[in-house]
Amino acid sequence: MAKINYKSTRDDTNEVTASQAILQGLATDGGLYVPTEIPKLSIDYTKLAKMSYQEVAYFVMSQFFTDFTEEELKSCIEKAYDAKFDNLKIAPLKKVGTEYYLELFHGSTIAFKDMALSILPYLMITSAKKNQSTKEIVILTATSGDTGKAAMAGFSDVPNTKIIVFYPKNGVSPIQERQMVTQRGKNTYVVGIEGNFDVAQTNVKAMFNNVKLKEKMKQKNYQFSSANSINIGRLIPQIVYYYYAYGQLLDQGLIQAGEPTNFTVPTGNFGNILAGYYAKKAGLPIQKLLCASNKNKVLTDFFKTGIYDRNRPFYVTSSPSMDILISSNLERLLYHATGNSAEQTKIKMAELTAKGRYTISREMKQNLSDFVAGFATEEEISTEIAMTMEQEGYVLDPHTAVAAQVYHTYQKQTQDPLATVILATASPYKFPRVVVESLRPEQVALTDFELVNKLAEISQIAVPKAVKEIENAAILHDTVIASKDMEVTVEKILDV
Repeated sequence: MAKINYKSTRDDTNEVTASQAILQGLATDGGLYVPTEIPKLSIDYTKLAKMSYQEVAYFVMSQFFTDFTEEELKSCIEKAYDAKFDNLKIAPLKKVGTEYYLELFHGSTIAFKDMALSILPYLMITSAKKNQSTKEIVILTATSGDTGKAAMAGFSDVPNTKIIVFYPKNGVSPIQERQMVTQRGKNTYVVGIEGNFDVAQTNVKAMFNNVKLKEKMKQKNYQFSSANSINIGRLIPQIVYYYYAYGQLLDQGLIQAGEPTNFTVPTGNFGNILAGYYAKKAGLPIQKLLCASNKNKVLTDFFKTGIYDRNRPFYVTSSPSMDILISSNLERLLYHATGNSAEQTKIKMAELTAKGRYTISREMKQNLSDFVAGFATEEEISTEIAMTMEQEGYVLDPHTAVAAQVYHTYQKQTQDPLATVILATASPYKFPRVVVESLRPEQVALTDFELVNKLAEISQIAVPKAVKEIENAAILHDTVIASKDMEVTVEKILDV
């Protein structure tokens, strides 16, 4: 097996092992770590069809995380994908009408972030041991709603770690916020900011690259790392469920071995769909990756025009985890589109910082032919939720509804006959107001927890434990700050 290292998108000479990349999170030059090569994953599809999630996870991760031993990796996987998930399949594939939904919300926080954040703490602890690191790891993360809770659930009371999460105070659903502010754990800190996710993410990245802050941290024996999808310890585990979905299509007799498929992915920070791109480059028979956006359609416009432009209005929508104008993981795709040129990537990212936009060449745009992009309006999201329930008796959360609507538009335009998997990224119970308003508009006066009970009545789906346990839980985190005070707040928490 070839050894796979990771190098920065902005400096080819900045190369580290997988465990070092996981520990650092962001590259020291501000870039993101990408594999030195995408390994070709060779597998007998008849075997893939019968493999458990844990077996697929080892098959994929062992070829990307080559400095981990078999024992180390299997231990991480075993601890991550266990009874925390309420379905033995971990990520079951459901046939709904003529569509296939990959349910990625059966983990402890009922959102797809659990798929990677269940394993990240174990990968990180193992990485620290491998590199003889004695520093306390400080997970510094910005969230648009789901990463924060999933990361805190993973890192809560993990020895030798602290986790600090910043979220946009008025930019997440009430259920998402309550999940975060009731989080237990002596090492967890949750801070609301006055501003949107892009502001939080930009300021977090700035702290990673702040030399003075790093020096203060060093004196107190702290080291920053990230739980965002900028960390390859988050990104690589997401490749797993593309392979697992393909195996389930085979197992259910829905496709033949080697037959190409499409995947439709609701997309904000671009990590989820980038994992699909890596799966395709590793050899999985994926024809098209449908990049589905909401009203903040910066990615749709980029794929259609070749211009990435964040100089536009920012909308707070019914799918808040996708309310993003600066999609961090797109930098990795940009790097690959340039023919793996760190120099060109660095120039484009500097343009984005200075001008808020960059334009790619015609050749680069041709390198993005694996992707099809579309977006859904607020009205279309609501209609999609209502129609899917009415016609199929299946309830979508607003993010999954975005993906379903974009797929249906694509299908009408192309008549593409290939089996298409829609990634269902959150439980509808995470966004009860949006869902119930779409299904029963007359119920708008109810509180969010009354809406949870109404949703249970309408859908006949049991209320998840993750929602039940927060209804009467004590608020443990109530700090809200101006975005300019994020660094000062971190210094105060860490006493540096």
